[in-house]
Amino acid sequence: MSKIKVGIVGGTGYTGVELLRLLARHPDVQLRAITSRSENGVPVSNMFPSLRGVVDLKFSDPASGILEACDAVFFATPHGVAMAQAPALLDKGVKVIDLGADFRLQDTEVFEKWYKLAHSTPDALKQAVYGLSELNREHIKSARLVGNPGCYPTTMQLGFYPLLKNNLVSANALIADCKSGVSGAGRKAEVGTLFCEAGDTFKAYGVSGHRHTPETLEQLTKMTAQKVNLIFTPHLTPMIRGMHSTLYATLLPEAVAMSNDELQKVFESTYVKEPFVDVMPWGSHPETRSVRGSNMLRMALHRNGDVVIVLVVQDNLVKGAAGQAVQNMNIMFGLEETAGLLGVGLVP
Repeated sequence: MSKIKVGIVGGTGYTGVELLRLLARHPDVQLRAITSRSENGVPVSNMFPSLRGVVDLKFSDPASGILEACDAVFFATPHGVAMAQAPALLDKGVKVIDLGADFRLQDTEVFEKWYKLAHSTPDALKQAVYGLSELNREHIKSARLVGNPGCYPTTMQLGFYPLLKNNLVSANALIADCKSGVSGAGRKAEVGTLFCEAGDTFKAYGVSGHRHTPETLEQLTKMTAQKVNLIFTPHLTPMIRGMHSTLYATLLPEAVAMSNDELQKVFESTYVKEPFVDVMPWGSHPETRSVRGSNMLRMALHRNGDVVIVLVVQDNLVKGAAGQAVQNMNIMFGLEETAGLLGVGLVP
């Protein structure tokens, strides 16, 4: 089988360079293009010395047409870019994976409310498949356009899924207390993410409403016949990578009698065949550093009376973004799902 020719739009950000790191060592991929208007002609390794000797491409102008010669194109761009460029690529037979929000929400009114941006390609949106690999694998297999999930939504959905799918908890009282490293804010000059502002401190943000809330609600609603209500509060932590979500759900009366072992088995049986979901022993405390640089998501169960507590960790740039995008590409092209993604977390 010939290698998949891959292009990346927006290779100058954190998720872009993470895609480059993963794809450069992917056994079935040939990197053909990394586009950036502002850096056109500049060697990628000049901007990212970590890729010296690994990626020998130069940034190219997306208007050059080079992306149309690719088999797959990743968009690691601000919202609005993928919707503007994806239709032309789809018409050329190129498969598209968007790491932004343009193709995550099927309701254009909800998208426009939260992102303050008109959705310009509703026809393309109709054919988009939501790319949470573990829960939507069969649809991803035949997809031409995938909207990669957000980082927070990945932890919330995988953590709540076994409970909602098996009708064990009340869906109208879900709570997600989530923390992310500063890289989740992207690679841009902004006061709030400067070292002296984000280091040695801890704060909540988006308490009255976060863009990942409607995305998560849209997907959680598919897991249960109950009405879903979610309280989601994100926090910024003084670390570069890593995400920790503490999820709370109240057991329904008929499930209160379940033992801890029975609840544990529900999660283990749900994810037993998933290579990138690790259900740890009951009462464990997964650490973000155990998944740093890897595509692994780890979770552990606790209980306080009739409340189930699920602790979930992932690297926000890998399983929360670039790694999951590569996982989706593997599924779309019929490759081994783990191809290029078997790196172990970096400790210390």
